[in-house]
Amino acid sequence: MQFLLILGFLGVLAQWSWVASSLNNDDQVFSITPKTQAEVDIVKNVSSQFETVLWSPAAPEFIREEAEVHLFVPGNSSQAVRELLQTHGVTHAVMLANTKELIEMQTRNASTDPRSGMSYYEKYHSLEDIYHWLNKTAMENPDRVKVILIGSSFEKRPLYVLKLSAISTTNTNKKAIWLDCGIHAREWIAPAFCLWFVQYSLSFYESNRDIATILDNMDVYVLPVMNPDGYKYTWTTDRMWRKNRSTREDSRCAGVDLNRNFDANWCTEGASHHPCSEIFCGEFPESEPEASAVASFLRRHKEAVALYVTIHSYSQMLLFPYSCTRDLTENHAELLSMAKEAAQKIKRYYRNNYKYGAGAETIYLAPGGSDDWAYKLGIKYSFTFELQDRGRYGFLLPPSEIPRACNEALIALKTIALRVVERIPPPA
Repeated sequence: MQFLLILGFLGVLAQWSWVASSLNNDDQVFSITPKTQAEVDIVKNVSSQFETVLWSPAAPEFIREEAEVHLFVPGNSSQAVRELLQTHGVTHAVMLANTKELIEMQTRNASTDPRSGMSYYEKYHSLEDIYHWLNKTAMENPDRVKVILIGSSFEKRPLYVLKLSAISTTNTNKKAIWLDCGIHAREWIAPAFCLWFVQYSLSFYESNRDIATILDNMDVYVLPVMNPDGYKYTWTTDRMWRKNRSTREDSRCAGVDLNRNFDANWCTEGASHHPCSEIFCGEFPESEPEASAVASFLRRHKEAVALYVTIHSYSQMLLFPYSCTRDLTENHAELLSMAKEAAQKIKRYYRNNYKYGAGAETIYLAPGGSDDWAYKLGIKYSFTFELQDRGRYGFLLPPSEIPRACNEALIALKTIALRVVERIPPPA
């Protein structure tokens, strides 16, 4: 217990001191692969007790032998971390040495106007830009796009959903897709994909048979930024922030991992009750207004929503339930077949490899996730996409990589959505 209290206190100190060093020229990302349990313990110690940010895995308790660890090391911690690793004979490699340059590249934005063409979707955008884009897109496509306010964040920012529909259809048995992005604040490629998908759907409905088939049979609800407070914080204060920005009277550590806050084996193995943890589950299921808003909307529309997709990064994986237990879903073989086909198409067209499988067996146990909750609600086609890359850039994927990452996700989403369309029963 005393050890946990010390770790919690050190976590608080790390959060307090982050801002001053977050854009240091010497900030780096280390790649470390512990070979023994003793080395695992050393790496856990480093990631917990020094001012570092664990990129992969999500929390120290997931560090294992022979599994690569990606650790963001601010410049003012670099020497101490290196010395500790060297003292204990733990080898490491510098995976990224130019983090400041990459962050500046991500935030460089020559245009904030959606009318500027496709180049708009090849950049990352601030929260204010995205809100402007939402309104602009709805105004310019009144027959196909509707903006729905489903709730607000802890800091009272609006949670806007775009509903995409075909202009006219005689289908009276229309189902829906739910697509959310940006549940984890630092995963900027996720909101970028939501914007990309909407633009692609609107631009190619008339000319792309797959998109026409999907929209003729299914409406699409798109939540571009599920965690607006955290996303805003990554643009203004801490690029590496993961959680939302809720606060508690009994802790100086802010934030809950929204993907541990849903009622799916909530806060069991793979989540944490400690507020300073990156996988803090919150005080109770749906304690966070962002998770509650999404859950309430889906409960109201559960008869219509046939496919749930949540977009994350990084690691290039197509995952499906369960992550909260090692048990298999009733339709495991069907979900596996869909994910496999999507991964094969990505490899065929873009020469890139995506792992696929149930979350718990493919990565690790992660209870309280939105995809598991959606599945348990009755949405039997539920997926989590982990977009590019595998670690070369991690959360700092350059804007030049946005088109490829989004096209890979797009082909996977179309592949799975078309299979769901095939399973929609015909009108009575």
